[in-house]
Amino acid sequence: MATFELYRRSTIGMCLTETLDEMVQSGTLSPELAIQVLVQFDKSMTEALETQVKSKVSIKGHLHTYRFCDNVWTFILQDAIFKNEENQENVGRVKIVACDSKLLTQ
Repeated sequence: MATFELYRRSTIGMCLTETLDEMVQSGTLSPELAIQVLVQFDKSMTEALETQVKSKVSIKGHLHTYRFCDNVWTFILQDAIFKNEENQENVGRVKIVACDSKLLTQ
């Protein structure tokens, strides 16, 4: 299964990367093992989002910037409103990165 490294830039991905860096610096973990952990993190995040997330969200906002490069869409929205069945959340600025899931099966 191919994966994207997108989730490494999420809060949990950055915390994992920082922790692994500290462990490599202190000699607790080898760099090779740290890379294996990150690769497994990519696979696990992709699988969890595909199989466990069932809710749907609608997004409205002012499209500030969009880009399509290497089969990856990037959108920057201002004054965005996220709505699901129960809640609504207003966000001043949000960046959305979207990849074609068909690329993961190649």
